[in-house]
Amino acid sequence: MTMVQEATLPLILKGEDVLAKAKTGTGKTIAFLLPTIETILASKNAQTYHENPIRALVICPTRELAMQAAVEAQTLMKFHNELGAQTAIGGNSSVMEAKKIKLQPCQILVGTPGRLLDHIQNARGFADQLKSVKILILDEADTLLDMGFRQNLTEILKALPKKRQTLLFSATIPKEVHSISQLALKPDHKFVDTVGQDTETHAMVNQKYAVVPQESQFAVLYSILKEHIAVEPKYKVLVFCTTANITAYMAALYQKLGFNIREIHSRKTQTYRTRVSDEFRNCKGGLIMFTSDVSARGIDYPDVTLVVQIGVPAAREQYIHRLGRTGRAGKEGQGVLILLPWEEPFLRKLKDISIGRMETPKVLDLSKKLRSVISDIDQTIGTRAYQSWLGYYTTAKSLSIDKHTVVEYSRKYWASLGFSSAPAIPRLTIKKMGLAGILD
Repeated sequence: MTMVQEATLPLILKGEDVLAKAKTGTGKTIAFLLPTIETILASKNAQTYHENPIRALVICPTRELAMQAAVEAQTLMKFHNELGAQTAIGGNSSVMEAKKIKLQPCQILVGTPGRLLDHIQNARGFADQLKSVKILILDEADTLLDMGFRQNLTEILKALPKKRQTLLFSATIPKEVHSISQLALKPDHKFVDTVGQDTETHAMVNQKYAVVPQESQFAVLYSILKEHIAVEPKYKVLVFCTTANITAYMAALYQKLGFNIREIHSRKTQTYRTRVSDEFRNCKGGLIMFTSDVSARGIDYPDVTLVVQIGVPAAREQYIHRLGRTGRAGKEGQGVLILLPWEEPFLRKLKDISIGRMETPKVLDLSKKLRSVISDIDQTIGTRAYQSWLGYYTTAKSLSIDKHTVVEYSRKYWASLGFSSAPAIPRLTIKKMGLAGILD
């Protein structure tokens, strides 16, 4: 067993409420699912399950995490045909989803806060189904609260039986998590801290950073990927970009340049995201996935050989969570952070992490290649990427740069992708970004 499993399994099986501090990638999903399934099996015989089926409710911050937990539950219940796990997530028909939850075996329901609250308020009979919940699990609680779900969680808690067991798993315990734990957990709950004792996931990763000129950023990424592919036949690479629209554009560019590329971000449908996520998870190598932060936390992609982060992360924690997609389950991994000179101050936030400066790879002149492929890419994707870049950096809390400078840098950024001039942006959008009189 992993440390978090060894520490929490006995307590959960005894029926204790548990607040567990545990890093992602340490086996915590099994830590809460296994005893939950055991408790369900011990509580009532199978014939009564369908009368009021939901025994355990798992709340996750993102669709991908919810689906991953549901698949894990179904795997663990493989030899219990009378049991089932369903999901309540956005991105699909809420009516069909509620019907499926009602009609199919659903002892464990895994959902995201927004969709769960929508079902409680609008799906006939759903609130009654929740009256049978015996175990509530809040997974990645700090992220749930970072994403602004406190009000949703409070409303969901009101719909659940007060007599229940509650498990709260979180990588960090800020005051917001303490606050929600006081609301959800019994006063005599058990606190388990495996973070202080466990090896940090990122300690298993060889970390490097490169500070490169704006005009070379794209070419440096190109060289890093080419070099990694050359030395790692079973390469499996995640490239994190700052926004969904930038992810889409970078993926399109690299696809046209001949790389085997997939992309995943919030602009894609849930069906697409699920298919691509499963494909990347199950592939044995030879694939690069460009991604926004939908893949940053908790998602288990085995055997990722390299994580590249291009552009300054929103926060130190984001850097660590992204990096945690490699070097998992005791395996080694590699991470590269590519920054522009004016993003370099972010490194001060990583001063306690072992990250060294990499030798900048040999940079090729890609201008002709870029000019030859950008004409084949839908220009609306490029325009959205440019707007998105401006929006991200004008509001970046980890940097202190004025808006005039951001606009100047944005034009250099666009030139580095092979364009002679930046795309036109609607006046209303310029105004909303606070760039009136600067950009127009």
